[in-house]
Amino acid sequence: MDLEQLLADRLAPAFTAVAGAPVDPAVRRSAHADYQSDAALALARRLGRPPRAIAAEVLGRAVLGDLCAAAEVSGPGFINLTVADQALGAAVAGLVGDPRLGVPRVAGPETVLIDYSAPNVAKEMHVGHLRSTIIGDATARLLRWRGHRVIRANHLGDWGTPFGMLIEHLLDLGEADGAAELSVGDLDSFYRAARAKFDADEGFRARSRLRVVALQAGDERTVRLWRLLVGRSEGYFLGVYRALDVTLTERDFQGESRYQPMLGPVVEELDRLGLLRDSDGAACVFPPGSVGRDGEPLPLIVRKRDGGYGYPATDLAALRYRTGELGATRLLYVVGLPQRRHFEMVFAVAAAAGWLPGAARAEHVGFGSVLGADGRMLRSRAGAPVKLADLLDEAVARATELARRKNPGLDAAEVAEVGRAVGIGAVKYADLATDRHRDYVFDWDRMLSLDGNTAPYLQYAYARIRSLFRRAGADGLPAAVEAARVPLADPAERALVFALLGFAPVVVEVERTLEFHQLAGHLHRVAAAFSAFYERCPVLRAEGAVREGRLVLCGLTARVLRQGLDLLGIRTPERM
Repeated sequence: MDLEQLLADRLAPAFTAVAGAPVDPAVRRSAHADYQSDAALALARRLGRPPRAIAAEVLGRAVLGDLCAAAEVSGPGFINLTVADQALGAAVAGLVGDPRLGVPRVAGPETVLIDYSAPNVAKEMHVGHLRSTIIGDATARLLRWRGHRVIRANHLGDWGTPFGMLIEHLLDLGEADGAAELSVGDLDSFYRAARAKFDADEGFRARSRLRVVALQAGDERTVRLWRLLVGRSEGYFLGVYRALDVTLTERDFQGESRYQPMLGPVVEELDRLGLLRDSDGAACVFPPGSVGRDGEPLPLIVRKRDGGYGYPATDLAALRYRTGELGATRLLYVVGLPQRRHFEMVFAVAAAAGWLPGAARAEHVGFGSVLGADGRMLRSRAGAPVKLADLLDEAVARATELARRKNPGLDAAEVAEVGRAVGIGAVKYADLATDRHRDYVFDWDRMLSLDGNTAPYLQYAYARIRSLFRRAGADGLPAAVEAARVPLADPAERALVFALLGFAPVVVEVERTLEFHQLAGHLHRVAAAFSAFYERCPVLRAEGAVREGRLVLCGLTARVLRQGLDLLGIRTPERM
């Protein structure tokens, strides 16, 4: 039961009757009551009446007796609402019996395609891939749990002129030796060696360019070596994804190469539609409203002067395929904010071409950068981008050492399990708890802290509840406890109940906005409310119905924390 929405639904007809038109009651949680509506203040100028008079008339018309123990006008015209214990108890009972904790499956499921992670073949993943992978994975988890059909699209950079250089380097090493180096050495070293040779050796550059032509022409040996590069890289990527505990698999790789046969037809269709214009020999589309800093129209180049195709053509072909062949109606591109203009233009061209039919829409899910303590892009001591695998290894090592110090009673296997859950969870949560539009500073001490808005704080709250149930002699809630009446006499009990009831509305809102810091923030509020409840309200020392009711609140808190963290891709260890 969404009490906030229920109260808004009860107030809405009364506001409409008073205002003569539909009005949003603007019901929100309040420090002065359980909920508060300030809609009367916004109506005052339009109606030419005092807001207190408007609020009083609304209360006179609204049907609130079964929901509210008190409803009164406060201050300049606020409506303060205090929920009746009976209604609050009924709402909690609904959560106890609902495996989805009040979060319904979406009424009209869509096919949602999420484009995220997108590393480049023959290059190692670095910290720059962190946010796309984490935010994309949380998006996939949440939308799938809501009931949508989710297609994960890992748009690999597996095509283009660098592959001539890489294949020639592989041949220079000898196919067998080159393959061995790819499998046991690091990809970055292989790429750097090929690039150094390309920059220094004109003969190698010439051979590399010819190798690109051979690749594009489908030369059997060249294609086989290209597949070797792609395969070795994909194996490495999957290892990183397993370490990061995300849901991407080999089935989700959708490289740029997939769309190469579609590029010509895309340009031809744009030409037939009258959207193409020649600009200094290049085939371009000028999306409406796209202008440069000089105020001149900004072109999207779909075919270059030399006849080659760049990222715009590939992105258009991919979008056309995703809506036309895969039937996606919501396309989400989880890519850094610097690419915002590019995607605005691609989406505008796709709309003009009719490749976003009906209710289909494309959205750029942009995000900021990960910074070091100096406020600059996070880099290693040598000045290179931090390798993602190294960062994750360090996270697990730090968390494992922390778990060993804090839990001397755990055996080595348990310490390792806790260290992995806490370390990887800390990295993910620090990212997702930040407004994705903003940069954030990577700080080990802060993200691994057991205090504050961190994953370890939430994980510890969950582990504390599991410990409580073990001491109570119950691994789960027995039937009698599930039916227990939740006590609401203490303010800490009521505060925890309202936090638990707020989970469902937040999940539904985040489905729309993909602002995961809102979900993270709410889970922190749940954990903080539980901590206050735990300190004020004895559970195991209580007796009878009070003990059982408080166990119900503990069980619900654990379920909300576990489900919420799972939506963020974060594990909840049973012991910490």
